[in-house]
Amino acid sequence: MDIDWDLALTSLWPLIQGGLTGTIPLSLASMALGLVLALLVALMRLSSNRIASGIGRAYVSVIRGTPLLVQLFVIFYGLPSIGLTIPPWPSAIIAFSLNVGGYAAEIIRAAILSVPRGQWEAGHTIGMSRTLTLRRIILPQAARVSVPPLSNTFISLVKDSSLASLILVTELFRQAQEIAAFSQQFMLLYIEAAAVYWVFCLVLSAGQSRIEKRLDRYVAH
Repeated sequence: MDIDWDLALTSLWPLIQGGLTGTIPLSLASMALGLVLALLVALMRLSSNRIASGIGRAYVSVIRGTPLLVQLFVIFYGLPSIGLTIPPWPSAIIAFSLNVGGYAAEIIRAAILSVPRGQWEAGHTIGMSRTLTLRRIILPQAARVSVPPLSNTFISLVKDSSLASLILVTELFRQAQEIAAFSQQFMLLYIEAAAVYWVFCLVLSAGQSRIEKRLDRYVAH
């Protein structure tokens, strides 16, 4: 295969720009909303209320038992059939957030359960309510435990965000598709897009290590 180096160089910045203005913001917004949802679902799963626990369990089961692509298409292409049309960007954020919520809920639930029972009792001993104990003692320790798997979830989300190109969201892979369609250099552009995704993931992995070290001081040894 003859490599068009001029095209490779001139297309590099548009791909990076697509990642910085599309892929990363889309992933960050989806992850942030997904974590809020995941914490709520995790607390529902840990609740002694059977209805709340059942709803949380059903949500996790549906999300984990269906493909992300199907969830995305249901929101973007399915909802208009019942009169609810959502633009591409919000559709992608909703779909990715719901998906992250399903997977991260189990991570957070397991992290909370991993904190020794004595930590709860220590909070109660000094007069803290259950909510305050959860917020001030349990969650900081659970955060340290959950950072590695949640970081992996985020890195997976960055790569999965390429699915948003199927509903015309302009992000890294969409940029590669457009340039490839114009130049007919599909192999070159797709390999170049893969390289940019790889670099993004390397940077995120380095950030993950720094966060782990900072949170390590909250762990009870």
